[in-house]
Amino acid sequence: MTIEKKDSNLEKKSPKQRFLLVIGIILFLLYLFLGIMVIFWKQFPLEMEFKYRIAFGVLLIVYATIRFLRLIREN
Repeated sequence: MTIEKKDSNLEKKSPKQRFLLVIGIILFLLYLFLGIMVIFWKQFPLEMEFKYRIAFGVLLIVYATIRFLRLIREN
């Protein structure tokens, strides 16, 4: 797909579709940040072993990636 087609596709979107795109991007960034925070935060407020924190953080990052890929595919 060329750049002109992508630009015209973005211009054809309704305000509702653009709003949902922005919300999707914000949620992707939120899950990604949360996953990184769970892994690297030294004084994590929940009592979890480090290996479970890493597993939970990786799970959040994978979920964020799946959401992002679905968002890209729809647009």
